[in-house]
Amino acid sequence: MDHVGRLLDHVHLRVRDLAASRRFYRAALEALGRLDALGEAPGCFFADELYVDAADPGAPVSRVHLAFQAGSPDEVQRFHALTLAAGGRDNGAPGPRHYHAGYYGAFVLDPDGNNIEAVYHGPTRRSAESVEITRL
Repeated sequence: MDHVGRLLDHVHLRVRDLAASRRFYRAALEALGRLDALGEAPGCFFADELYVDAADPGAPVSRVHLAFQAGSPDEVQRFHALTLAAGGRDNGAPGPRHYHAGYYGAFVLDPDGNNIEAVYHGPTRRSAESVEITRL
């Protein structure tokens, strides 16, 4: 059984330094209260539908913008602080954004330069925490 969210099925990042990326994403998930989602397999790690492995030597690494959902502005602020402490580079301090009313985000570049965001969309009510899929 899998639980999936909205539009994307999964995101796969190819990184230069797997250990540095593991530290960064562990800090991000810790800040968002989602360390429970972190898993590992030989040569990779994953969290929910995010998969991260090392690029072959000389091969390009991923260049994406990825946004994690946060449950509050405090989680966004923790995300920013913990990911910076884990080797990220500031790409936009925590604060309101003009995208829509209630949008509160922070941006950090991961060790490979991917633009990673934590965003809180303001008070909302969800129809479900996730969608449960059972394979037939």
